[in-house]
Amino acid sequence: MSEIYLDNSSTTRPFPSVLDIVMKTMTEDYGNPSSLHKKGVDAESYIRKTRQILSRILKAEEREIIFTSGGTESNNMAIIGAALAGKRRGSRLLYTAMEHPAVSEVMRFLEKQGFQTEAIPVDRRGSIDLKALEDMLDPDVILVSTMYVNNEIGAVVPVKECAALIHQKAPDALYHVDAIQAFGKYRICPRQLGIDLMSASGHKFHGPKGTGFLYVRKDARILPLIYGGGQQAGMRSGTENVPGIAGLGVAAEETYRDFDAKIDHLYALKERLEAGLMRMDDVVLHGMQGREGAPHIVNASFTGVGSEVLLHSLEDKGIFVSAGSACSTHKRNASPTMTAIGAPKEESSAAVRFSFSELNTEEEIDRTLSAISELLPVLRRYRAR
Repeated sequence: MSEIYLDNSSTTRPFPSVLDIVMKTMTEDYGNPSSLHKKGVDAESYIRKTRQILSRILKAEEREIIFTSGGTESNNMAIIGAALAGKRRGSRLLYTAMEHPAVSEVMRFLEKQGFQTEAIPVDRRGSIDLKALEDMLDPDVILVSTMYVNNEIGAVVPVKECAALIHQKAPDALYHVDAIQAFGKYRICPRQLGIDLMSASGHKFHGPKGTGFLYVRKDARILPLIYGGGQQAGMRSGTENVPGIAGLGVAAEETYRDFDAKIDHLYALKERLEAGLMRMDDVVLHGMQGREGAPHIVNASFTGVGSEVLLHSLEDKGIFVSAGSACSTHKRNASPTMTAIGAPKEESSAAVRFSFSELNTEEEIDRTLSAISELLPVLRRYRAR
């Protein structure tokens, strides 16, 4: 029986069209995009085309797109770059208590450099406390960083409302949004939403690993982290990853084609899985259910069964899921998201994340539910001994 891959928040399978263009740019159009001869011009044209694709999707200007090696670099560039550029105006940096380590660890680094960092609280569902954010804002705040979609429980941050508060109460502050789990799942227009800086990662929407971009509003000032030959208007020096950037562009374009139908399909999968899990005994769903939350993530705790035990039991049946965030799975620390939402220890240790892509089917969801129904009594009985 075929495998069932339900770990798409960790990474996605590249589209065949992505593989084709990556191969073409590695074997045929392999020139350095800074070279003046035809090979260089041909290579540079792929970069230009991807800028056009992204600017069209985001309703942004091409010069507002900076290509990076992925979401972690984009987050580092946005946060450190904004902090260094704004340190004469203030020293306070705000972020939510449920941020990915690619944000929270950067904040810890900046604390050691003399900046003051503060975590905005969230509730049991992962909803940001807007009143707390409003009370924390003042002119000394130079940056606020929030997720758009939480990577573990699929909670959605009210980005537009956050932006309005930030620009009203701290008008000189920049608002950075980690949209790594949101790009490809929502229509995002940064300028319309009030976003100044936004991170995305190619391998989360069927593009190549090691690719991503940072949107920087044209009048937002950040300092570069990488210096050298001055590529990308001096903001990110180094020879551009043409195959990766070309693949990123194809993935983005294909992701947003027939977009509404794809998102409806994801929500149908999500609601089917949630309904099936809620019919089982001693199962707790986390985050925002149905269309209130992100379309591609379901997080559930199975009382009495450790998350890794269930993960590997499902793996034996050819079903691949995740125990929390794949970026920190090998660390034994408690999940920052589960800690932030106040989940009891027994729920946190039993939490499993299921995440879909447009390639998944309802039949796969039914097979997964059937496998879980068979496994739970056995695993709980085994633990009881």
